Amino acid sequence: MSELILLLLRVGFLLVLWFFVFGVVYSLRADLFGVKVRKLPAEAAAGTATPSPAAPAAKPASVRPASAKPSTGPATIATAKRLVITSGPKTGLELPLGADSMTIGRSSESALVIRDDYTSSHHARLMLRGENWAVQDLDSTNGTFVAGQRVTGSPVNLSLGTPIKVGATTFELRA
Repeated sequence: MSELILLLLRVGFLLVLWFFVFGVVYSLRADLFGVKVRKLPAEAAAGTATPSPAAPAAKPASVRPASAKPSTGPATIATAKRLVITSGPKTGLELPLGADSMTIGRSSESALVIRDDYTSSHHARLMLRGENWAVQDLDSTNGTFVAGQRVTGSPVNLSLGTPIKVGATTFELRA
């Protein structure tokens, strides 16, 4: 082989090696410090931030009194007042539910921060849709499961006591 071809092969191999090194460094940095926080589409349009778990949001005006009878569908707004973690690293933790959506994930920007290897930075969103609570998977790697069924595409309405699994954590809505 000519010296020019050998030189080009060496330079090409060196470039591939450096791309590999930069890829490993970027991956380690993302694992250690998290990826750049992105605004979720619904929050970007509304210009609002997610509520913190320490400061519960005000209750919506559409909440029916406790004496009102629920509709025939899954009645969760009149009775779901808290989110309870039933299994996982934070078992027993209870968070009050307000009128705003709640993001779930590893990111410190999430309202419910779950730090495990099976949870994405922005894993899922728990939101109030009309009179029902619903959960939406935010394109997570390992998925969000409601009663053992994977959530895909559009949000899934929830009823009281239905197990929702995010990573290694299971939680449910309770009165």
